[in-house]
Amino acid sequence: MQTITEETKKKVVKLHIQDGRTIASLAAEYGICHATVSNWIRAYREECQTNDAAKSENELMQEVRQLQRKLAEAEKENDFLKKAAAFFAKEID
Repeated sequence: MQTITEETKKKVVKLHIQDGRTIASLAAEYGICHATVSNWIRAYREECQTNDAAKSENELMQEVRQLQRKLAEAEKENDFLKKAAAFFAKEID
């Protein structure tokens, strides 16, 4: 049985909350039981209820995730507009 450090636990929780990684993918990547990862996430969320520093960190991670989604959507829209502009530029010539 491998020993999991606190640093690894925090990293796994952060990957789930901030990056949106699934519990299953994290469990597989780190060789940890699905239930264990789920318990870490639940414990962190409970800690956020009583610990202002953890709550603030959690809010920042969620904001980063939201901004990443918005950026990805804006990049898709930008790519679409570039393709449309190129298409219409060919039509004009």
